[in-house]
Amino acid sequence: MGSRYSKAAVLGMSLLLLTSCGGNSSSPAPSSPGYTPAVSPSETIRPDEALQLEPTLEQRELFNFINTQLTGPDGVYTNLQETSESAEVATGHEILSESASLLMEAAVRTRNQELFDRQWTQARRTFDMEGGFSYRFSPKQQKQFNVNAAVDDLRMIGALLEAGQVFNQPEYTREADKYGKRFYKNNIKKDYMFDMFDNLYKVVNESVTLCYIDLSVLQKLSISSELQENLLMNMSGILEEGYLSDSFPFYETRFDYKTGKYSSEGINSVESLLTILHLAETGRQKPASISYIKAQVAAGTLFGQYTREGQPANDIRSTAIYALTAMIGAVLGDSSLYQSSIERMNEFRVTDPASPLYGGFGDPAARQAYSFDNLMALLAYSYKAP
Repeated sequence: MGSRYSKAAVLGMSLLLLTSCGGNSSSPAPSSPGYTPAVSPSETIRPDEALQLEPTLEQRELFNFINTQLTGPDGVYTNLQETSESAEVATGHEILSESASLLMEAAVRTRNQELFDRQWTQARRTFDMEGGFSYRFSPKQQKQFNVNAAVDDLRMIGALLEAGQVFNQPEYTREADKYGKRFYKNNIKKDYMFDMFDNLYKVVNESVTLCYIDLSVLQKLSISSELQENLLMNMSGILEEGYLSDSFPFYETRFDYKTGKYSSEGINSVESLLTILHLAETGRQKPASISYIKAQVAAGTLFGQYTREGQPANDIRSTAIYALTAMIGAVLGDSSLYQSSIERMNEFRVTDPASPLYGGFGDPAARQAYSFDNLMALLAYSYKAP
């Protein structure tokens, strides 16, 4: 496809750098014996089934921090600290579709229709393009980036579907169907999903990031049963065959359709945990993964990055890591994993009432607070485990 395709590939790499998370391929994807549609585990507490509970003190304080300190006219800031908004990746008060989709999901799970309405209206205004939802918007430059991020589009579509049920609003369901068909048209090629669609050049990249593959939403897209079966068989195969080993039960980072191979510069815990969450939501989690997560959470030794052999590449722990393990625990009905994860996550809370970051998650000394950490924590609080 010449220079146009090369530019799209570069944009795709920029997107991958952001997510600390091609054309038609002649290389086969990993084989799969077939996709058997799975239902969520019976213990899963879904937003349309959960009893509405009074928000905890931590939930109220965190939402207040996000709403009053970390939010501007166009949405939730990527970081509390302002920047020139000219870097290769999102910084400062730039706005991400990731943040909008997480807040939409949290609003549904807490049955807050007013918040959902407000966030969805804002998200459409800020991110909606012809070919998808822009993954990033710069208020200072008034720039809407030309590519979407499949994981965030799917999260928005899933939140709309849930909102249609929870709030008994068929309009949400219709919009989910409309945007789901758009997603299928642009981000799915020959029954395979791709990370991004370039709205300017009308091309996709050459790979899929495993944590982008949200099976629970893909199986709800408004497409024919034959198309859906093929798509789910292909993508579940890519997900499941990206498993590293029982000794280190995390997952590869991405699958390249052109080479037919997986690649990982390092194994990022957030990405693998999101992959495991997506598998758990459809009953496909590996028992070894859950045992490993439980042991590491209990010991407080779940770090940000590992080698492929399972050796820690750093000693960084983060809010988002424990938020994700809490969600995994809730989905599996494992109250001990949920509670211990929340306790670990809360170790990062800012509890000084004099701090401008009070109630949030961040570094008060540097006045740094990231949208992903804070919104993942808010979402984790909204899950409940028996």
